[in-house]
Amino acid sequence: MKLSATHLKHYKQIAALLWKYGRSDLVQQMAVDDGFDPEELKASATDAAPEQLADDLEAMGPTYVKLGQVLASRPDLLPDPYLKALARLQDRVKPFPYEEVEQTVMTELGVRISKAFSRFDIEPIAAASLGQVHRAALRDGREVVVKVQRPNIRRQIAEDFECLAEIAAFLEEHSEASRRYRLGSVLAEFRTTIRQELNYENEAQNLIAVGQNLKEFKLIQIPQPILDYSTHSVLTMEYIPGRKVTALGPLAQLELKAGPLAEELFHAYLKQVLVDGLFHADPHPGNVFITDDGRLALLDLGMVGRTAPAMQEHLLKVLLAVSEGQGDEAADAVIHMSEKTETFDPHEFRRQISQLVALRQNQGLQGLKVGQSLLDVSRYARENGLWVPSEITLLGKTLLQLDEVGRILDPTFDPNASIRRNASKLTSTRFRQEASEGSVVRTLLEMKDFTVNLPSRLNRIMDAIANAELEVKVRTTDAKMVVDGIRTPDAGGHALADPRLPRIGHPLLSRRGDLRHRPSLQHLRGGPQKPQESAAQLDGQAPPWTAGLRRPARSGGSR
Repeated sequence: MKLSATHLKHYKQIAALLWKYGRSDLVQQMAVDDGFDPEELKASATDAAPEQLADDLEAMGPTYVKLGQVLASRPDLLPDPYLKALARLQDRVKPFPYEEVEQTVMTELGVRISKAFSRFDIEPIAAASLGQVHRAALRDGREVVVKVQRPNIRRQIAEDFECLAEIAAFLEEHSEASRRYRLGSVLAEFRTTIRQELNYENEAQNLIAVGQNLKEFKLIQIPQPILDYSTHSVLTMEYIPGRKVTALGPLAQLELKAGPLAEELFHAYLKQVLVDGLFHADPHPGNVFITDDGRLALLDLGMVGRTAPAMQEHLLKVLLAVSEGQGDEAADAVIHMSEKTETFDPHEFRRQISQLVALRQNQGLQGLKVGQSLLDVSRYARENGLWVPSEITLLGKTLLQLDEVGRILDPTFDPNASIRRNASKLTSTRFRQEASEGSVVRTLLEMKDFTVNLPSRLNRIMDAIANAELEVKVRTTDAKMVVDGIRTPDAGGHALADPRLPRIGHPLLSRRGDLRHRPSLQHLRGGPQKPQESAAQLDGQAPPWTAGLRRPARSGGSR
C-alpha cells in the first residue's frame, strides 16, 4: 500500500491501533515503501484493556475522539466493555488553553472579549472533541454560554480524513468485512457529519428550527442562539440552568415527574424523525439536562439527522413492526427500503429478524430496546447481502441513546408502548403536513381544469345517452358527484358496460381523508360556498356546476 510521506505518521498510528486491539491480520496485509515494517508493532505490542482505547484515540487527535464518540453508541460494532470505556469521550475531553479561546473569540467577533461580554469564565464547563463551552454574560446582563472551536481543527481533520480514505480503500480491496460494511461510504458520511458540525452557523440554525418544531412540548427546552455573537467558529447561546441527567441522585429523581418527562422526550424525538424530518442525532446522557424548573433541555445540535417524507413512512413501518413484535412485517419493511446485492438471502434474513423480534419481546421490559433492535436489524441485513439506508442506523443509534436517558429518568419506562401510543398521532400529523401550501395549490389547479372541462365532457355523455338509449346511474355524496357507470341494455334488458364512456372522476375525489373538509365543486367554480344539498333536493333544479350543459332530448330509454 502506497502512502505519501505526510501520511506516514498517521498511518503508523492507525496500524498500531489496529494491531493493539486485535486486527493484526489487516496490518499484516498492508505494505509501504517508506521503510515501515508492520512487524515492528509485534515487538512493541502490549495487552490492550478496553479502558485504554479512549486514551489512545484521544492521543491521536480530535478526529479520532469524534470517531470514539460515535462508536460509543454502536453496540452492533463493539463489545460492551469498549462501549463503556468510550462513553467518557462524550463529555470528558481534555480542554485547550484559555489564551487560545480568547484569540479565537477576538478574531471571530472582531472585538476583545472584555468589549463583547461583561463576564467570561476562564474555566470551561464542558470540553468535547471539536470545541469547548464557557459561561459568560452579555453587556445587557443576559447569562449565556459560548461554544468555541478548537484552533486549527479544520486543517487537522482534513489531513486525517485523507489518510483514512486511503486506508479505507485498501481495506475494501482486501477485506470482505470492509466491503460488506462499505467502509468507504461510511467514512464519507462520517466526514460530511463532522464538516457540518464544524460550522457553528449550521448549529445555530438547527437550534432555531428544532426549537420551533418542538414548541408544542412544554417539558422540552432548546437553548436559542444569540446570532449577533455567533460566527462560523463561535456560538453564543442562552444559558439554561440545570444539571445532566446522569448527575441526578435518587432523592432528586423522586422529586421529578419522571414518567411524563420520559414520555414527552420520546414523543418529541419520534415527531422530529417521523414528521419534521430534522432531528437531534446525539442525545447521549451528557447532552440532556434537567432544568431547575423540572424540564428537559436538549443541548449540542451540531449533529442532526434528516429524513425525507418517503423515508419517514418506511421508518414508521419498521418501528411499529418491531415495537409490536411483528418480525415478518419488520423484515418486509426493511427489504422494501433497502438496496439488495447479488448475495441477498431473503429467507435467512426474515428468519433472523423474526427470531430477533421474538427474543426482544420475551426479554421483558429491560430487554425492550428499540434502538438496539434497529441496529441489530442493520447488522443482520449486512450479513445477508442487504444494504440498509444510513437513516435506519442513525435512528437506531439515536433511539438507543434515548432508551438510556428514558430509563435514567424512569426505570419503568417502556419505549415500545410509547411508540404505539404515539403512532396514530404522528400519522395524522404527517398527513396534515403533506397538505402543504404547494400541494394544495397544485390540487386546486387540477380541480380548476377538471371543473372547467366538466360541461363539455358531460355534454358528450348526455349526447351519447340520448342517441344510444344508455342507462346512467349517478351517486352523490356531501362533497362530490360521481358517474359510477354508464351502461347500455342488451337484448335481454341487462345493462352492459359501454367502453366508449370512461368513468368520470378526479384524483382529489378519491384521496383518503375527511370529505367534510374538502372544497365543494361549487366553491371551486368561484361562487360562494353553500351548504351541500342532497340528491333529492337537487331533483328538478340546475346545480351551479351544470351551467352551459345541454339537456338531452327525452325518449323512451331509462335515464
